[in-house]
Parts: sequence; structure tokens; C-alpha cells
Amino acid sequence: MQIKDRIANQPKAAPFTVSADQLVSEAVAKMSEMNYGSAIVTDEDQKVTGILTERDIMKRLVNAGLDAKNTSVETIMTRDPNVAQETDEIEDWMKTISEGRYRRVPVVDKDDRIKAVLTQTDLIAYSWPVILAQTKDIAQRDALKSFYVLMIGGGLLVYAIAMVILIKYFL
Repeated sequence: MQIKDRIANQPKAAPFTVSADQLVSEAVAKMSEMNYGSAIVTDEDQKVTGILTERDIMKRLVNAGLDAKNTSVETIMTRDPNVAQETDEIEDWMKTISEGRYRRVPVVDKDDRIKAVLTQTDLIAYSWPVILAQTKDIAQRDALKSFYVLMIGGGLLVYAIAMVILIKYFL
């Protein structure tokens, strides 16, 4: 399934974007208000130039002793983040996000303009029906194996009881 198909089936709010020259304090205030863990940094054409994450704020602002009211987003943002094309397959990004330990990946259109943000939660929501179906198949297969074991064991038990009864009456 392409990312754009998933977005169409499960619409989300427009991505939260900031400009590189915006102050970190402004971006953080809006991120806090919206309860977002990141902001996509875009230029005037809505093309992704970076991403500002909670980790960027912690490591490059707080840990560096910078003042959010005097520091631009550009100073601490992650530059040139991996971006997904909306025509990419979700399955391809599942591995990339997992291996890269990304929480969010900007999704762009054919003109490289921001369209959405693909999150770990989106991937879980996409994959859980598949995982449940596989779990059901495994459980059914294991239950069938257990059934055969019970049938054989039960047959042996009935045979043993019958032999004890026959031996008791005929000996």
C-alpha cells in the first residue's frame, strides 16, 4: 500500500510546520499547545528543509545552554531529514523507521512539498490487522497440532484402560 492511500483512508491533521528563521521559543510554544513532539521545517514553497524534534531541543538547545528566545529553529534543527514520497510503499518505510529509530518522517508530494507526517503510531495502526491475522493462523495451526496429540494420547489412555479391564476379568 502506498503512503498516500493510507493517508486517504485515515486522514490526519495538516502537518505542523515552522520556518527556519522562527525562534525556538515560538515553535516550542506551538508544539506544546498542540501536544506535538516535532515540527517540520519548511521553506516558503512548503519544501522540507529540516525537522525540529524534542530531542533537538534537549540536546542542541537546553544541553548547549542556549536561550530559546534568542535562538532560531535553524540553529538546532535536524537538517535534510529522510523524507518519504507519498507514492512510496508503507512496508518499505516500516524497516527504515525501525532501523533508523525515527518517530516521524515527513511525507512529500512529487514536487517535494510537505503533505503529511508518517509516525511510528501510523505504522502500528497499519500493521496490527496483519499481525492479528498471522497470530490467528498460528493459533489455529497450533490448536490443530494439540488436537492430534490429545487424540493420540486419549486413544492410548482408552486402550490402556480397556486392557486393564480385560486383564482383570480374564485373568
